Amino acid sequence: MRIGVLGTGSMVDALATHWVRAGHEVTIGGRDAHKAERLATRIGGGVKPAGLRSAAESGQVVLAALPFGAGVDVARELGAALEGKVLLDCSNPVGPGFRLLTEAGPSAAQQLAAAAPAAHVVKAFNLCHEDVWRMRPPVFGGRPLAVPVCGDDETALARVRELVRDVGCEPVAGGGLERAGLLEATAALFIGLWVGEGADAQAIAPPLAYAAGPSQPDMEGDTAAFRQGF
Repeated sequence: MRIGVLGTGSMVDALATHWVRAGHEVTIGGRDAHKAERLATRIGGGVKPAGLRSAAESGQVVLAALPFGAGVDVARELGAALEGKVLLDCSNPVGPGFRLLTEAGPSAAQQLAAAAPAAHVVKAFNLCHEDVWRMRPPVFGGRPLAVPVCGDDETALARVRELVRDVGCEPVAGGGLERAGLLEATAALFIGLWVGEGADAQAIAPPLAYAAGPSQPDMEGDTAAFRQGF
């Protein structure tokens, strides 16, 4: 698969390293040509440095590894270069006080989709620190890390699921792009727990067998119970 990358930060370093090892053709694009070249050299494996537009044009999948807000500006700027491409958003709109910057408005992924209406936006890889993505592979307690994936186009989702597996993780269907905001809100909650409280966010969820309660009620009753907070 051909992968274009927008950005030259740590997330790019972590994810692109896995994808190159899996045999994908990666082009890293940045406004700073020297940063793009240094990162491409460090990753190796034939990674090519380029400008943002060239990176977008080169990829079947384009990873937008840019800060919240910057991705929208770059997507508008690139315009037709993103047409028909899978645009993979890993951003987190989290601000001071672990506040969700999108508040009640469209999610970061939906804003990106609005800025690049001819692309197929998929949300993934936003729930972990880049050092987790550097692991080979990210496995905890004998289980591969699960990665929720949200999007509306099945071909785009299939490509992103492949890239998730190439990192050594298991993709999990997260629903359509309208649910990407839930992933972003989860990130805000988890970051606040991990960083702000020093709490183990993983400990807040029971095992799957107990998610609906030990008696395993029917799904309709289960959904009603969740809505009412039991």
